[in-house]
Amino acid sequence: MTAADSRLAPLVAPGPPLSPEEIARYSRHLSLPSFGLEGQRRLRAASVLVIGAGGLGSPVLNYLAAAGIGSITIVDDDVVETSNLQRQIIHGTADVGRSKVESAAAALHRLDPDLTVRTIEGRLNPDNALDLFSGHDVVLDGADNFATRYLSNDAAELTGTPLVWGTIFRFSGQVSTFVPGHGPMLRDLFPDIPDPDSVPNCAEGGVLGVLCGTVGSAMATEAIKLICGIGTPFIGRLLRYDALAGEYSTLRFSPDPDRPTVTDLTEVAAACAVTASTSAAADGSAAGVEEIDPAELLSLGDTTVLLDVREDWERALRVIPGSLHLPLEQIREHGWDAVSEVCDSAAEGPARREVVVHCKSGVRSAEAVSLLTKDAPPAMRLRSLAGGIDAWAAQDETGEDAAGRFS
Repeated sequence: MTAADSRLAPLVAPGPPLSPEEIARYSRHLSLPSFGLEGQRRLRAASVLVIGAGGLGSPVLNYLAAAGIGSITIVDDDVVETSNLQRQIIHGTADVGRSKVESAAAALHRLDPDLTVRTIEGRLNPDNALDLFSGHDVVLDGADNFATRYLSNDAAELTGTPLVWGTIFRFSGQVSTFVPGHGPMLRDLFPDIPDPDSVPNCAEGGVLGVLCGTVGSAMATEAIKLICGIGTPFIGRLLRYDALAGEYSTLRFSPDPDRPTVTDLTEVAAACAVTASTSAAADGSAAGVEEIDPAELLSLGDTTVLLDVREDWERALRVIPGSLHLPLEQIREHGWDAVSEVCDSAAEGPARREVVVHCKSGVRSAEAVSLLTKDAPPAMRLRSLAGGIDAWAAQDETGEDAAGRFS
């Protein structure tokens, strides 16, 4: 597909004439060639769905609202945490503990009181995706999991709704635009839904905060181009950005003639169910892994080793007294031998009959227990701390009572 082939007619017809206040507000747009009053009226008439109010959703929402989009729907099921503030710039310190959709809506109304904002405190799912996509001119997907990204692609294909897609990981990001009937879709580029844990999440892998602004701004630009019919969208092109190298590259791709057409949401519904199960594990439940609650942890005696599988920097925030440190990656590489080594170095003798593993929320510790179960001594009991150190801190805010129990 050539650049000329990628040009599309405007998605949205111009809305009513602008008021004097709007003309003053958007004056820098009005002087742009091929944009002008008509382009701004298209933006004011547009309805946009944004999936996620996190790292990518933050710049997307801010810039679309500032640009003059008339109606925005925000979908997110999460609450603001302190660790979000490094990159999710739509939220502030006072918003910690608040739902992200509520926080984001308040920020957008401060920016533009006339903006229509609809919030959905929940996930995009197979039950609501088709209706949501059908009810908007364009969708921007800033989701943090594979299942939702493929659900967005399939819903776009089934409803004919243009989709702007972006991802970030550590120091790099990607952006593409999928317009059903006008070029390839996500499944032409990446045919199969990856396993949920095939790539570390932001908590494990990290992400450069400012990268979100670069990628999110590119996504917002794509939406504006589609709505107004200007420029050349990233249809059939994948923009790749390497922040450390300071380099952009473009991968061109075409429709796969052998790819099955999306006819329903059956496959992606199964992937969403798996992702939901993984999210449940983040709240402390892990199928097939024995757990211990924080209250029982405080009652254990000197036959237990408490193993912290978080990273070094996380222990600087809070430590359960007496815990031994063994990052999860070492367990992944060396299994029970890594546990034996750290116990030997800490003079933990063979009298220990149980290992309790903890992380921040219970996800990594559950994985560690699952891995260690394969080659741990037969008499060794392995358990994961339900809810992680967060739950422990809530149970015993000082943690002093635990001091010395595991040493």
